[in-house]
Amino acid sequence: MARRALAAGDTLPLLARLWRDWLSPHRGTLAVVMLLIAVVGAATGLYPALIKAAFDAFDHKDASALTYGPLIVVAVTSVRGFALYGQTVLTNRVVTRVEADMQAALYGHLIESDLAQLGRESPAAFTQRFTTDFAFIKEALTRISTVLLRDVAMLVGLVAALVWMDPLLTLIAAVTVPFVAGPVGRIGKKLRRVSTSTQERMGATASLITESLQGARVAKTYALEGYLKGRAAEALDEVRRLKMKAANARGRLDPLLEVGGGLAVAGVLLLVGQRVMSGDRTVGDFTGYVAALLLAAQPARALGTLNAILQEAAAALRRYFDLIDEAPTIREAPNAAPLTIGAGEVRFEGVRFRYRPDAPALEGIDLTVPAGRRTALVGRSGSGKSSLLNLVPRLYDVTGGRVTVDGQDVRDVTLASLRQAVAVVSQEVVLFDDTVAANIAFGRPGASREQIEAAAEAAAAHGFVSRLPEGYEFRVGPGGGRLSGGERQRISLARAFLKDAPILLLDEATSALDAESERLVQGALERLMQGRTTLVIAHRLSTVRDADLIVVMEAGRIAETGSHGALMEAGGVYAHLHRLQRDEMPA
Repeated sequence: MARRALAAGDTLPLLARLWRDWLSPHRGTLAVVMLLIAVVGAATGLYPALIKAAFDAFDHKDASALTYGPLIVVAVTSVRGFALYGQTVLTNRVVTRVEADMQAALYGHLIESDLAQLGRESPAAFTQRFTTDFAFIKEALTRISTVLLRDVAMLVGLVAALVWMDPLLTLIAAVTVPFVAGPVGRIGKKLRRVSTSTQERMGATASLITESLQGARVAKTYALEGYLKGRAAEALDEVRRLKMKAANARGRLDPLLEVGGGLAVAGVLLLVGQRVMSGDRTVGDFTGYVAALLLAAQPARALGTLNAILQEAAAALRRYFDLIDEAPTIREAPNAAPLTIGAGEVRFEGVRFRYRPDAPALEGIDLTVPAGRRTALVGRSGSGKSSLLNLVPRLYDVTGGRVTVDGQDVRDVTLASLRQAVAVVSQEVVLFDDTVAANIAFGRPGASREQIEAAAEAAAAHGFVSRLPEGYEFRVGPGGGRLSGGERQRISLARAFLKDAPILLLDEATSALDAESERLVQGALERLMQGRTTLVIAHRLSTVRDADLIVVMEAGRIAETGSHGALMEAGGVYAHLHRLQRDEMPA
């Protein structure tokens, strides 16, 4: 679905889409809610009529009113009470279901989005959408039922009672409505603008705090605590300022509605009082009419404040729909077929790639990665090594040229079959807060315990896993924080062993490890690379001496290719890099 540009004043289209996409499946339950709301409105409208009848009966000394009057009141209030309870329960059932469905859809969209899309906001900013934004949406959904529909029904019932008792006075009381409605609408528009800014600022603040806490080691090492506290205080104060603007705008609603309601009641008291004193109306007429007017003030005020809530929710809905409407750029072709793996040869043919129009990352790459052999990518940071690696499983798409696996353009095959054929091991190990067994099994969902343990054995992980308190049922903590770096890397390797993919991508898999961990991981990697088409990035050139092909990259282009011996003999870029690393090694 194409991303839509949503204008600032389109609250109704947003609510219409909310109904179409999320609320309409619950129309059966909502129909019952509407019926209960109608009962509430009708029962509320009976209140002033009952009061008028009671006072008229008392005025005529009708003793029977003392018998049937209280019974009727109890019956009407009981019906209204049970209707309110049923409406509240059913409304909450629908609202919580819709909220959960919308959050699940947003999460599903984000997890399937491209890396480029996810990179535009921090994880903390995305997480904030699930909390703050949905708090506004949930509040609006609840209020639409409990305020908009219920109070409209109550207001209709009470206005009907007012018209029945005195049409002329009702018309006079309604004169104040336009004077109140205009300012209420303007306040609502301002609230929407402020709410949009507040939600965006809260996302940025959440990102700043998360970033600061994740970088606590660097902050302490460089004594940045004061700087970070200043940044956080400034960001939080900006959020406070925006919240105060919203609170001040909302605060103007109550006195506005209070004064408007007071003028209406004052006018009615004056006119009705004069007519009662002149004998045109009874005390029952006066009491019933004023009671109806006072009862109508509460739902009228609630409807006035509802606009503010709807405007804040509209800002959150706009952010939600803008994000969920953004189609991923990495999509399967309509006629995509499963990848057919043969030998596993990977080719880059005239490949060009840019992260942004002004930032070329790869230019004119022609390279054949031999099937079942080991190809190493070396070069300075920023030379395009990781960018080239990311094109194989289509984490990004080429800007020009093509990438093929056994002659099949990766854009012409299904994403599932392509990514099933590729295993990735990088220095940035991703473990989820689950058991060791579950983290390994992500390589092959449904794998047996024997297969999981065999993969761990091959990755030199079985020994340390067996010594953990719960063994394979040990929870690794968020990001694998309860394990060491070397242990996390070996779990990642076990996952790759279990996947048993024919194409292996290694992105500096040992660069962040100590010597002992590197030895264990390097041995496991040697076993993993056997018989697989391997494309490996290594910072330390000593680890790629035995590669079948070494590709030297510079500024997004291939500078030279060959074996270690041939490149050293050529005395080019590779030989220069090799000498630099050798000179940097401690004596």
